[in-house]
Amino acid sequence: MPHAGNGRESGSPARTGMICAVSEGPHLHDVSAVVHVHSTYSDGSATVPELLEAAADAGADALLLSDHDTLAARRDGWEGGHGGVFLHVGEEVSPKGGHYLAFGARGEIAHAGRGPAEIAAAVRAAGGIGFAAHPFSRGGRMLVPAIAARITPPHGWPALQKPGGLDGLELWSLTTDAAEGWRTPAEALRWLRDPERAVAAGPPARHLRAWDRLSSSRRVPAIGGLDGHQPGVRLRGRVRSPLSHRRTFGLLRTHLLCERPLGAGTAADRRTILAALADGAAWLSCPCVAPAEGARMWAETEAGERVPLGGRAAPGRALLRVDLPHPAQVRVLHDGREIHRSEGERIALEIAAAGAYRVEARIAGRLWLLSNPVHLHPSVSPAADFRHTRLG
Repeated sequence: MPHAGNGRESGSPARTGMICAVSEGPHLHDVSAVVHVHSTYSDGSATVPELLEAAADAGADALLLSDHDTLAARRDGWEGGHGGVFLHVGEEVSPKGGHYLAFGARGEIAHAGRGPAEIAAAVRAAGGIGFAAHPFSRGGRMLVPAIAARITPPHGWPALQKPGGLDGLELWSLTTDAAEGWRTPAEALRWLRDPERAVAAGPPARHLRAWDRLSSSRRVPAIGGLDGHQPGVRLRGRVRSPLSHRRTFGLLRTHLLCERPLGAGTAADRRTILAALADGAAWLSCPCVAPAEGARMWAETEAGERVPLGGRAAPGRALLRVDLPHPAQVRVLHDGREIHRSEGERIALEIAAAGAYRVEARIAGRLWLLSNPVHLHPSVSPAADFRHTRLG
């Protein structure tokens, strides 16, 4: 059983009998990515240049495009660096039964006649990695639930529990989750007026519970996506929308921890981003609360092995370390159960039991960071093989 008393609280150093708590964090490169966005290549209202401008204005480093069933933006030459923003052109594979975000695939993924696990396998066969889009969707609930469900039908991912049924999942699908949570027009208006306040609570609790159950026995990397379409009308050359990209791009990011900086060229930058996605080397971050640059989490085993964010080691004594760029209220969870709570910037916590260890950090009660886990168990998911089989 991990010992909650071994954390660093209020900035004071902590020690255990195993490892001194003074340790330099891993040298990684921060890439703040806007994920799951649609353009005029499918059903989004913004052009690719408009998306890139919004991403640059929001301070994002990367934009992961995912138009429905098309990679036309890649064929038209948009993938690559644009004034400090790297654009990766992915695809949202969109069968009727649920959608799947495919990044890095060599071409479009045909889904006719294929089940969810077959679609996931096809993405892997095409050299890509896939994340179940809005996997816990239940459909709209506003006013009369039966009618709302017909207007906004559920489109979750049916293969969450199936071996090989996904590489990872979109834990928080910002606009989809918000819209499905609205029961009245007044709730929708409150969210639209002040989305920063609305996102302070974080993703739906049932999503976290389901992800924790999956992660307790296998690696299921998580991302935070916008499902951003920017619904609205174009007037005088500009889209007027209550969910403008200029607003939503500052609400939720997938903050990747990469082994090298971007700027090495399109192919190299694509490999860098895909490797971090596959490894689960990512925080879900709310930049409207505070920047995530410099946030680190890792574990050090008794044998001296360093286990990075998203990584895996065999069960046994280890020291879980968290190093944040700002003081925060921090919770450490083991398979979804809180085992430690403190306030400060650093934690050194002894752990040993098999399972998944993740962190939530809040500033003034507002969700700021939600980590992928560090795993202590021997199982390996398909995503874990991505780097070795497809990136070399």
